[in-house]
Amino acid sequence: MSDVSLHRLTPQEVDAVSALARIVWQTTYPALISQAQIDAMLADRYAASRIRTQLDDPNQAWWVARRNPALAGFAHAVLDGMDCKLDKLYVHPDHQRQGIGAALLRAVQDWARQQQSCRLWLQVNRGNTQAIAAYQKYGFRIVESRVFDIGHGFVMDDHVMELPL
Repeated sequence: MSDVSLHRLTPQEVDAVSALARIVWQTTYPALISQAQIDAMLADRYAASRIRTQLDDPNQAWWVARRNPALAGFAHAVLDGMDCKLDKLYVHPDHQRQGIGAALLRAVQDWARQQQSCRLWLQVNRGNTQAIAAYQKYGFRIVESRVFDIGHGFVMDDHVMELPL
């Protein structure tokens, strides 16, 4: 891990995060959701203008992980009352299982604690067994399973997981 550096996302890195999101999503989600839903969610959640707006919001935080100097992963968190939502945590397929996700998760947990959050929670696709197992390894537990209507005829069939802080 000594060749990995973490820092807060800068405006100059937004396009690279969007590009990495597409790589990770195209590797992870085709077996779980339709290509149309992948495209719609990427266009919505990773629009450069949206991310740049989030960078200016004190209730949101983004991090990136770089490895020699390639972008290897990223995370995004949002304050939710006394809780904090881990909204995004993705690692490039070539860099998974190398501690990068754990380092990003620690950064999110540290920030959430600094914001006085009592709980970290997330949503994860019920079919994403690799991510579910990883989150359970770090102490998250499933507290709810439900289908979320996200509009345009799409749904997210997710587990809600939480970790007390």
